[in-house]
Amino acid sequence: MREVRAAFRRFWPLTRGDRRWLVVIVACVVVAALAETASILLFAELTDHALKAGSLSAFWGPAGGWLAVAVLGAVVGYLGNSLATWTAERFVLRLRAGVFRHLQTLPPHFFQRHRRGDLVERMTGDVEAIEQMVVSGVVGTVSAAFSAVFYAAAALWLRWDLALATFVLAPLFLLAARRFAGRIKKASTDERVADGAITSVVEEALGNVVLTQAYNRRGAEEARLDREARAWMKASVRGARLSELYEQFVEVVETLCVLAVIGLGVWEISADRMTLGQLLAFAAFIGYLYPPVRSLGQLGLTLTAATAGAQRLGEILDARPAVTDPAVPVTPGPVRGWVAFHDVTFRYPEADRPSLSDLAFTARPGELVVVTGPSGAGKSTLAKLLTRFYDPTAGMICLDGVPLRDLRLDFLREQVTLLPQETLILHGTIRENIACGRPGATRDEIEAAARAAAAHDFVAALPAGYDTLIAPGTAALSGGQLKRLTIARAMLRASPVLILDEPTAGLDAIAARQVVQPLRRLVSGRTTLMITHDLTLAPDADRILVVDGGRLVESGTHAELVARGGTYARLAVTNRPLPALPG
Repeated sequence: MREVRAAFRRFWPLTRGDRRWLVVIVACVVVAALAETASILLFAELTDHALKAGSLSAFWGPAGGWLAVAVLGAVVGYLGNSLATWTAERFVLRLRAGVFRHLQTLPPHFFQRHRRGDLVERMTGDVEAIEQMVVSGVVGTVSAAFSAVFYAAAALWLRWDLALATFVLAPLFLLAARRFAGRIKKASTDERVADGAITSVVEEALGNVVLTQAYNRRGAEEARLDREARAWMKASVRGARLSELYEQFVEVVETLCVLAVIGLGVWEISADRMTLGQLLAFAAFIGYLYPPVRSLGQLGLTLTAATAGAQRLGEILDARPAVTDPAVPVTPGPVRGWVAFHDVTFRYPEADRPSLSDLAFTARPGELVVVTGPSGAGKSTLAKLLTRFYDPTAGMICLDGVPLRDLRLDFLREQVTLLPQETLILHGTIRENIACGRPGATRDEIEAAARAAAAHDFVAALPAGYDTLIAPGTAALSGGQLKRLTIARAMLRASPVLILDEPTAGLDAIAARQVVQPLRRLVSGRTTLMITHDLTLAPDADRILVVDGGRLVESGTHAELVARGGTYARLAVTNRPLPALPG
C-alpha cells in the first residue's frame, strides 16, 4: 500500500482544476445510491401491501414512488457517469501531455537507453493505468463506500441482529484481495514490459523493412515478435487467472451469505417475526451490499496493478534534463554570430573517457569553419554542445561573448540552426516540412527558400506541388531532393549561426554535387560550422579545424594545411573531387 500511496500523491495534483467536477460526481453517486436504497424499501412495501394482499389500490402509491425514484436514479446516474468519463479523459490528456513535454527535454542518451516502442507504450497503456488509479479509482471507491454504507444501514434498520450475523463474512473480501495483490502486481508489471517490447519489435521491424527484406530476415523478425508475444501472453494469462480466481472465490462467499440470509429469514417468517416483503428487502440489501464490498477489494487489486504503470512513468519523469534554463537569463541584443569554445572538455554520461579535451577556437560572424577528422574523433559532439543538448564538463562556450548557460534555451536555438546528418522529414506536406523552419512563414517566403535550395523546380513538377504529402523514408523523392528540402528549411530559419553535420552524408556523388551550390548559398553571411568528412567545400572555408581523439590537432586554411603534410593533407588526398553533373 505504501507504493499505491506514493503513486497517488505523485499524480493526484494533476486533478487540480477538475476537483469541483469530482465533487459533483460524488454527489451524483450518493444520490444514485440513495435512490437504489429507496427502491428496495418501496419494493418491500409493494410486496407486503399489494402483492401479498392482492390489493390494486395499494399498488399505485408504492409503484408511482418506485418509478419516480428509478427515473431520478437513472438521470443522476447518467449525468454522473458521463461527467466521470469526461473528467477521466481530461486527466489522461493532461498526464500524457505532461509526460510528453518532459520527454522532449531529455538528452539524446536517454533515448539511446530506452526503446522507442517501450516509450510509446508508457505514453499510452501506462498513462491509462494511472487514470484508473487516480480518477476512476477515487470515483469507484466513493461509490462503493457510500453504497455499502447505505445498504448496510438499511439492513440494520430492518433487522440489526440478522445484519450483524451476515456482516461477519464481509472482511473475507478484503483479506482475499490483499492476498492476491502482490501476485497480480507482478503479473501486471511483466505484462506492461512485454507490451512495450512488442511495440518496440514492430516499430523497429517496420522502420527497417528494407534491411529485413534485403537480408532475408523475415523469419528472424517473426521469431523476435513471437518471443516477446509469448512473454506477454504468459503474463497476461497469469494475471487473468489470478483475477478470475479472486472473482470466483468472492462468488462462493456471496452465495454463502445469501443462503444464510434466506435460511434465517425462513426461520423468522415461520415464527411471525418477519414479513415476506421484509425478507426480500433484507436479502436485496445484503445482495446489493456485497458487490460494493467486493468492488473495494477489486479496487485494491486495480490500484496495485496501476503501481506498475506508475513506476514505469516515474522512470521518465524522474529522468533529469541534461540542461536547464538559467535562473536569471541574459537577454542580449541582436546576435552577430561570434562563437567561441574556451578549453572545452566533455564526457558523455556513463562514458569511460572524454569525447573532447581542452578544445579552443573562435568563429567570427560570417565565417565558414570546416571541422574534419577521423571517424569517432568527437566532431559531432561540437554540434550537441553548441545547440546545448549538453553542457561542457569543463570550459565554456560563448555566443557573442555570453556563456550559453546564461541564455534561455529557446532563444539560443532560435539563433543556431542545426542541419543534422540524418535527413529529418515530418509526416506532412512539403510546404509544412519547409515551414517548420519558421512557423508562420508566408507562401512566398517558403517558395523563395525552396528556390534558393534548388528545390522549387522538382517540387513544382509534382502533381500536388508544395501540397504533396511526404513522410520519413518516402519513395516519392530521392535522397538528394529530400536533403534540399531540409536545406530550404534551414534557409527559411535564417539564424545567424549554422551547424552542418555531414551535409552530404548518405548521398551518391551526383546527388552530393547537386546540393553543393545550395549549401554555398546557405552558409553565405552566416557563422557556419561544417562538420564533415567530405572536403568538397573545404577550399571555400575561412578556416579548417582537424579534430583527432577529441583534441584540436591542426588549424588553418586548406592551402596551409595541405602544405604542412599532416593529418588534413592525408585526409584531403583520400577525398577525390566530385564528378561534374551531366549536361
